[in-house]
Amino acid sequence: MTATPITFRNYVEDILDALNTAPDRPALKHDDRTVTAGELRALVFRMARALRLRGIGRGQTVTLLSGNLPEVIAARYAANLLGCTVNHLYNKLSAESQAAIVEDVETRALIVDPRWADRAAEVTAQAPVKDVLTLGPASLGEDLLELAAAESAEPLAGEARPEDICTIRHTGGTTGHPKGICTTFGQLAARLFDGPDHPRRQLLCTTVAHAGGMFADTTLRLGGFVVLHDDFDPAEVLAAVERERITDLFLLPPLLYRLMDHPDAATTDTSSLRALVYGGCQASPARLADAIRRFGPVLVQFYGQSEAGGISMLMPDQHDLDRPELLRTAGKVLPDVEVEIRDESGRALPNGELGEICIRSPHLMTGYWKQPELTAQVLRDGWLHTGDLGRLDDEGFLAVVDRLKDMIIVVGGHVYTSELEDVLNSHPDVTQSAVFGVRDADSMEQVHAVVVRRPGADVGEEELRALVRESRGAMYEPARLTFAETLPLTDAGKPDKNRLRREAEQAVA
Repeated sequence: MTATPITFRNYVEDILDALNTAPDRPALKHDDRTVTAGELRALVFRMARALRLRGIGRGQTVTLLSGNLPEVIAARYAANLLGCTVNHLYNKLSAESQAAIVEDVETRALIVDPRWADRAAEVTAQAPVKDVLTLGPASLGEDLLELAAAESAEPLAGEARPEDICTIRHTGGTTGHPKGICTTFGQLAARLFDGPDHPRRQLLCTTVAHAGGMFADTTLRLGGFVVLHDDFDPAEVLAAVERERITDLFLLPPLLYRLMDHPDAATTDTSSLRALVYGGCQASPARLADAIRRFGPVLVQFYGQSEAGGISMLMPDQHDLDRPELLRTAGKVLPDVEVEIRDESGRALPNGELGEICIRSPHLMTGYWKQPELTAQVLRDGWLHTGDLGRLDDEGFLAVVDRLKDMIIVVGGHVYTSELEDVLNSHPDVTQSAVFGVRDADSMEQVHAVVVRRPGADVGEEELRALVRESRGAMYEPARLTFAETLPLTDAGKPDKNRLRREAEQAVA
């Protein structure tokens, strides 16, 4: 008796099948250019054949240096269809850091957005790769679109196996050896979720290299439409929401604050929104309450990590202004995820106790690329030690209090940066804040805070210090409090505390 072979469905194949159900419908839009579902599907197959002719295939790494172009999404799908590992470079890293990553992941082909051709030349001068392919005419490499145009658009079967590495996503890279998070094809297929029950019109204004790419995948797999912006501009986002009748939008909290604080927010029709998803870093309960009042019952908090996938969600009906304590939580744990709160010895703690959030789920990374010791530190006995401090309550809501590394040890106890940010953000004249530790000459960490005031506001340092003392006590009062027009953000849209820390160290040196 012959055993039935086990078949595996690559996530790309599911998306390509969805595109084929209505090939004439619009699938992607960038500026004034619209790509239909049929055109995107054909481009993926043509690109895959062009890559294969170059000898690029299963188990090799394709690195992308790009903005948010439709062709970038197609290139990722084409490479993954062949069973290649895909690695995105964050654009705000230095050329040296990018070159180190290109070399580290053993890049076989670098696919380049022509707008980044000069940077690609800098990177490949330091880390040569066999093939440099561009998404249109450029000053280096070969034009992948021209190569693809000569190929057939007939379907190709996916060549990946579930245990193959699908993506390597870096969480570091500005200093030292970057952490490359490895996710297999099998895990990525399990991570894609169905989302809310409505026809999706997604606006993507954060990099496709991060969570934005996952939301694009979900929308296309569900037969939806994705509008691509190269970067976040609050006026352009608001205009697009109204013009394109956007239903789904993903933002990191700092971008959400900028959106609702923009003058156009008061007059823009945002009634088409069904899910305004936020996540990626801590959110201020006071500012979330402002967002609920501005946009209505559409907010969804998604808490997860690149190492873990999704962990918990706070749904729209749980963004309840009559229960403000829920806005301090990350919602309820997802059905296929187990969470334990553990102390430093690894002992599971009861509800209400503060400790490290540890999780077990089908979505955990296989490990960090080429870093077995670091992998062993965070993956133990099938549990991921997230490095986040939190607690579970008796209703099952998970509160994320801080990152272990962001917790500042001071004389008298611990300062949790997110709690201090919550206090500062509760002032009506404050829109954002960032709190971080800076070591003094005696190697003791001192609490530093950078505050962004509302336009025209004149709240001063002493008033904010008094607010902190009254709310949290003298231990939480910053050693240094400064003001800024805006907070610097990382490529992923999170407050860049490393940059703020470096600037503070230089200021006090």
